[in-house]
Amino acid sequence: MATLLSARSRLTVFHLEGLTVAYTTQSSDSRGLGDIAVVTVVAPDSSSGDHLWRLAASMFTNPPSGQTQARWILTQCTRARTVKAPTYRDLPDAKWTADLTRELHLDALFANHSILRTGRLTIE
Repeated sequence: MATLLSARSRLTVFHLEGLTVAYTTQSSDSRGLGDIAVVTVVAPDSSSGDHLWRLAASMFTNPPSGQTQARWILTQCTRARTVKAPTYRDLPDAKWTADLTRELHLDALFANHSILRTGRLTIE
């Protein structure tokens, strides 16, 4: 699955183990629930969304499931947005374009998300 997506929304940008990561949400329907998490590596970083999954896997002693990796990624995003670390930036109305290369449907709602989409993002 590769999807090119352009939008304007709130972005939370933060550093995570050498990656610059952007987090935003989308809604799967008109209710505007933000149930889809979009978590990306920010260009011009040469890393990709796959780096997020490898980083998540490296945090566990035994190989984690995709569900566990997704929950770890989402935990980092909600932590960054809530704690507002020194490397955190909140962009309330950013225009961006993302090349989304992976989508995982969570087996249960986690951090108010049912889907995690990852890839690379350019802030315009």
